[in-house]
Amino acid sequence: MPYTAEIYRVFIASPGDVAQERETIRSIVWDWNSINAASRGMFLEAVGWETHSVPEIGDRPQAIINKQILNDADLLIAVFWTRLGTATGSHPSGTVEEIEEHLADGKPAMIYFSDTPVRPDSVDDTQFKALREFRQQLQKRGLVESYSGLSEFTQKFTRQLHRTLNDKTRFVGPTTPTSTPTVAVSPARSAGVSNDALELLSEAVKRDGHIMTLRHMSGYHVQLGQDAVLDTSTPRLSAKWRSAIEELYNAGYIRDVGHKGEIFEVTESGYQICEALKL
Repeated sequence: MPYTAEIYRVFIASPGDVAQERETIRSIVWDWNSINAASRGMFLEAVGWETHSVPEIGDRPQAIINKQILNDADLLIAVFWTRLGTATGSHPSGTVEEIEEHLADGKPAMIYFSDTPVRPDSVDDTQFKALREFRQQLQKRGLVESYSGLSEFTQKFTRQLHRTLNDKTRFVGPTTPTSTPTVAVSPARSAGVSNDALELLSEAVKRDGHIMTLRHMSGYHVQLGQDAVLDTSTPRLSAKWRSAIEELYNAGYIRDVGHKGEIFEVTESGYQICEALKL
């Protein structure tokens, strides 16, 4: 049944060494939506540079990301492990700049630091030292959270997200009742990918959850499961499905099984978004 909901954008900020945590955040956000969106009149849209930014020239890359995505975010979730990130020209890293810009606007941020053990020879000492100093600075400014593994992060973030969203001074549903409820969120926008990508994901889920691709002299081959072959008979159709696969991969809805860009499988986030959108 259709319902009216206020959309709140949840910005996911992190360096590149916490991909599993980013996927977990998206999954937990979708779980929250499936349970609470209709009754609370609130819909959370998980956003990040890899899914919501578009090419643009004329400013620093991080400044463009801030303008396109961060400035409209209502809640920021930041996660660190061994890296602080790459300097932006005005801040020690893009993630640090996102946090500082978000806090400067008076918006809430939930910041997590992983204490998960790591091989010493895999850590960049300069990055780790900068991260440690930044963590110490933040601890003097407020409360940050630590965790020792993905399971503990999942438990803590799930509980703390619920508590954060219970702050009625910041997160409230529609205040004006309507006699003709309408859906406030389109599937494509809420998923952060195009309709073509959602169509591809839905068809993969209906089969065995696998997408197989093959580039050959005459074009591009895309197969779902054991027998479903997509129409790639023209360059336009090939480009359409290549783009859809890239969107799903960047959004974390599929993973590259063979690490060669040929065989993909649907992730838990991919299954959950299909369930949430009833695809």
